[in-house]
Amino acid sequence: MTSLILRTATRFLLPLLVLFSLFLLVRGHHEPGGGFSGGLVAAAAFVLYGLAFGIAEVRKALPLDPRTLIGSGLLIAVTSTTFSLFAGQPLMTSLWWKVAIPGFGDLDLGTPLLFDLGVYLAVAGVTLLIILPLAEE
Repeated sequence: MTSLILRTATRFLLPLLVLFSLFLLVRGHHEPGGGFSGGLVAAAAFVLYGLAFGIAEVRKALPLDPRTLIGSGLLIAVTSTTFSLFAGQPLMTSLWWKVAIPGFGDLDLGTPLLFDLGVYLAVAGVTLLIILPLAEE
């Protein structure tokens, strides 16, 4: 049985850590961060949740199975690299689009963010796939 302090702190920290991992993901193509570090922080958030509540609760809390995260991450990453071929550019060339969002102004969206999203999902999935079975034993 874990302590009440750890369980209470984890309830507050899990959403904050997931939000921080998304922050690392989004800022990754301009400054340090990106899909790899964001994926590790997201996985660490669920590992902390597992330490506080048990691995069975983590499996319930995860929106997808880690294998599904890995597969969808790889699919997104590979697909994002091929968009440039349809634009007549070499493979993995970055493409950018300006999107006007009311109240926020112009937002630059591009294939590097999609690639980072794929890496984020794949890294989180691989990390959870390794750690969760070890924690069950």
